[in-house]
Parts: sequence; C-alpha cells; structure tokens
Amino acid sequence: MVNFTPERVDALMNAGTGRRIMVVGDLMIDRYLWGHVSRISPEAPVPIINIADEEIRFGGAANVVNNLIELRAVPVLVGTVGDDSWGSVFRDMLAQKDLSADGLIRDPSRPTTLKTRIIGNNQHIARVDREKVAAIGPQVQQEMLRFIAGAMPDIDAVILQDYNKGVMQPALVQEVIRLATTHDKQITVDPKFDNFFSYRGVTVFKPNKKETEEALALRLDSEVNIRKAGAMLLERLNTRAALITLGDRGMALFEENGSVAFEGTHARQVADVSGAGDTVIATITFALAAGATMKEAVSMANRAAGVVCEEVGVVPILRDQLVRAILQAQESSS
Repeated sequence: MVNFTPERVDALMNAGTGRRIMVVGDLMIDRYLWGHVSRISPEAPVPIINIADEEIRFGGAANVVNNLIELRAVPVLVGTVGDDSWGSVFRDMLAQKDLSADGLIRDPSRPTTLKTRIIGNNQHIARVDREKVAAIGPQVQQEMLRFIAGAMPDIDAVILQDYNKGVMQPALVQEVIRLATTHDKQITVDPKFDNFFSYRGVTVFKPNKKETEEALALRLDSEVNIRKAGAMLLERLNTRAALITLGDRGMALFEENGSVAFEGTHARQVADVSGAGDTVIATITFALAAGATMKEAVSMANRAAGVVCEEVGVVPILRDQLVRAILQAQESSS
C-alpha cells in the first residue's frame, strides 16, 4: 500500500481541482425506480412494486463525468445521444451541472441509451434496457473528431470509456490517441472485449478480470497467470501501465519499467459493484492529472472503488469520502 501523508493527499486533491479531463465513450442515462414490495402478482410469479420515487442519473461514460465532477475536475464530454426525448433530458442534465453540450453529437439513427433499474425494498429486482448496439456511422465519427481536435490543446487528460455500444470504433480510437499523444496528454482506457487491442500507446489500460481472460484466452486463477497476463498486455499494447481489476481480489498494476504491485480490495461490505469501474478510471485520471505517481493514482482509485461498492446503485465517489478513506486507511496501517 502507498503511504500517504495528509499533506500529500491535500496537495494532490488541490492540484487536481479544475483539471480539464475529456471523456469519450458510450453515454447512457441511468433511471432508478425505487419502491416497496408487498405481495406477489396474481398474473405471474413476480413481485408487485409500488413505486415511491424516481431518480435519473448519468450512466455509462457519463458516470465517469459524475465522478470527475465530485472530485472537482472539469469534465469535457464527447459522445452521442439519440434525437429523442431522452436525448433532450440528457442535454438538460448537462445544463444543470453547468457542463457544455458542444461535444454531444445527436444521432437520429439510434435511441439514447436508457437503463432503468427497479429497486424494491432496497434490493435490485430488475433492469430494463432501451438501446441500439451498433457502430456509429462515419459522419458521426467525423463530427466527434472535429470537436476533439479543436478541444485537445486545452485538455489535461483523456479518458476512453468503452461499453461496446458502438461509439468506440477502432478508427476513432486510434485518431483520438494520435491527437492526445501529439499534444502530450495522459490517456487512460476502460476497455471492452470488441476493440480490446485497438488501444495501443496509452498511459493506463484498465481491463477487468473477465475482459482480460476473454481477450488473452487465459484464466486468471493464480498469481502466476495474473503476472503473465500483465506482461502480455504491456507488450501487445505498448502502454505505460496495465491495471487489471480483480473484483474481490483487488487490483494488479503492471508498469513498463517492470514494476508489479498488488492492491487488495477495500470495500468493507459490498452492496453493489455497478459503476465501480467508472469510479476507478475517473480517480486514476484525476490523480495522474494532479501529478500523482502511477502507484499513488492506483491506490487512490482502489480506495474510491471500496467506498462506492458499499452503496446501492451507480453512485460517484465524493471528494470528502475519498480523502477520508485514504487517511483512515493510513491511520489503521500505522
């Protein structure tokens, strides 16, 4: 575990404040219907939920934005929504957070991705998805790239957030990486299987255990295999660091200098892992943009993930929560 002094934590949080971090990826809206279950339906063996509350939040790559806002960075969002009512809702949500919609490209060929989670008696009962999973067209890609090229000089770091919904096409990914590299920007990636090996030459490549196993055809059932996987990712992707998240086993960090570090999980009681990957990539990028070392950034992200996994639903890490989690962990280990 990295040793943090209160002064170091304070310095990093202050240095990260106001950093402009571009987020490119699959945008979604997370809709929550909260209610109470009192009986089983006479029509089918399913619970009847009396809805008491409804909440709408940023989801997918937009949840990364949520995390960056709470860490007090300045997110610059790039992605697509449909030419529909939920697309208008998304724009309104950006306005409510004083965020620009200039990087939001309207695509009439697809609906705005909507994930509706139904929660009864504080338990996740069901999820209903409204989406179209298909590659975005060349025109939409060009509109996105025009915005990205114009904004890049004023950006401190770039996050590429892939949910396999069609935005992160190889040609677009490679051009974004080229632009960011040309301007000497940090680039972090949260990949999915379809375009796994398109993300060459980035700063941090952060797959989870399942994605890594599928891409490398290698079971991560031992430390030997985890180390083998990390070495393979570094070689094939030419990345500065590969970070494999391992669920309840924590994280494994592999750096280009040969350094390997394992971080255990820090969730005291896991309630819901939804959105934890978004929190990890947001926190790592925030920390790197603030001048943290790679190990400091990963340790901060691991603490952030531990906090959000203790809550139901997709929630961002709050700045004060993160600071408290880091300092409490430091106190308990000293």
